[in-house]
Amino acid sequence: MITAGELAARVNAEVVGDPQIPIAGLASPERARETDLIFVEAAKHLSRAAASAARCVLAPAGIEFAGKTVLRAAKPKLAFAQAGAILHPPPRVAAVGVHATAVVAAGVRTGRDVAIGPYAVVDEGVEIGDGCQIGPFCSVGRGAMLGPGCMLYPHVVVYPGVRLGRGVVLHAGVVVGGDGFGLVSGEGKHWKFPQIGRAEIGDDVEIGCNSCVDRGALDETRIGAGTKIDNLVQVGHNVHIGDGTLIAAQAGLAGSATVGKQVVIGGQVGIADYVRIDDGAILGAQAGVPSGKRIMAGEPVWGTPARPIRKYLEQLAWLGRLSEVGEKLIRSANASGPSD
Repeated sequence: MITAGELAARVNAEVVGDPQIPIAGLASPERARETDLIFVEAAKHLSRAAASAARCVLAPAGIEFAGKTVLRAAKPKLAFAQAGAILHPPPRVAAVGVHATAVVAAGVRTGRDVAIGPYAVVDEGVEIGDGCQIGPFCSVGRGAMLGPGCMLYPHVVVYPGVRLGRGVVLHAGVVVGGDGFGLVSGEGKHWKFPQIGRAEIGDDVEIGCNSCVDRGALDETRIGAGTKIDNLVQVGHNVHIGDGTLIAAQAGLAGSATVGKQVVIGGQVGIADYVRIDDGAILGAQAGVPSGKRIMAGEPVWGTPARPIRKYLEQLAWLGRLSEVGEKLIRSANASGPSD
């Protein structure tokens, strides 16, 4: 429980009304209780907020609510998300200490308040920073390093030699550091190219359920600080992803692709090997980028092969009219009669 005034100070909002009212959680306007916080971004939602049982609402300047305390913020949705981190911290995945069923090799170095859950396995030479939580059935391979505050949900696999920065969150089923799909064909078979590099995950990275990040072949696969990756994403070997990038579900990045900072990659985007994505670029859902191509920042791209969205939509419109145009051409040809 926190007061409206205390919360406002932490999310950079101004209090209009009673700063002492208690706030216990977040909710939508329709489901909110008196002690829940709601938010409004646009005038079209005013009636929903006004009718809500919530006594406190986050809203932009210029919006008034009779009988409610208003926390004024330039970006209410952002402030609401920040309030969520305060009021609804993630639940622990394991109790502090080592569960009786966990297997932890001798010599593993652990910091303060580390939690290792049921049936987890931690191999030799692992270093675990302060406050890390390793959930049930996780596996942490030999020589891996986990920075302070990492959270591994159940069934996460961290391969040998992987390095996780501070505050990394790996959701259920994530695999970091598996072999990349590097093969050389010859003499009637496919030979695996050495996969002896490592994977490095920067501070404050979050990776969604069942996503995979392969280790580098000879060097490293690297994901920059603050990057957020959705469920079911494949990051191939030697891929470098810059800070603060967003990657939606079912996207795939082939080996040696380079993605800049603050890039947005939509769902089911396919990025081939040796592609370069510049800082700030935006790739719409299901876009495809062929091998060796470069996507520059500016106008978002869409389609396969990926191209500026205006050009893609124009081509899509013509494609939709193709049958109509074809019928007109056939009628014109029939009307003119047979050629000499």
